[in-house]
Amino acid sequence: MTDAKTQITDVDPADFIEAVEPENKREEAKLLDALFRKVTGKEPQMWGPSIIGYGEYRTTYDSGRDVHWMRSGFSPRKAKHSLYLMGGYCDEVAGKRRDALLEKLGKYKTGKSCLYINKLADVDMDVLEELLRNDWEAMARKYRD
Repeated sequence: MTDAKTQITDVDPADFIEAVEPENKREEAKLLDALFRKVTGKEPQMWGPSIIGYGEYRTTYDSGRDVHWMRSGFSPRKAKHSLYLMGGYCDEVAGKRRDALLEKLGKYKTGKSCLYINKLADVDMDVLEELLRNDWEAMARKYRD
């Protein structure tokens, strides 16, 4: 199996969160951690130096590359939070549900499988929870433990 650059580390996610700057991002990171724990039922692990991941899965891409990656997670970046949500991209039903939820979420941007939020006050936290749950359930259907 080809190892991805970003691997699980021994860093305690709580220690990482306590070092997040500025303080408002640290407090929001604590809220996101609590939300991800609630939705996933998983304890977080650090993936590389700055990503907090919940759960993990293995897959092989069409190219033949084997991947070991987190099922979901986030990184509290200085400018914005990056949420890693792959489920809506690997499951058509979850993708449609994700699109409908994004219409109600608030202020955000997206990347390939990332949701970027400047500050949590910009989004509806109940919708964000539904979005995380939708993603988590899609990943669970596609990648069974």
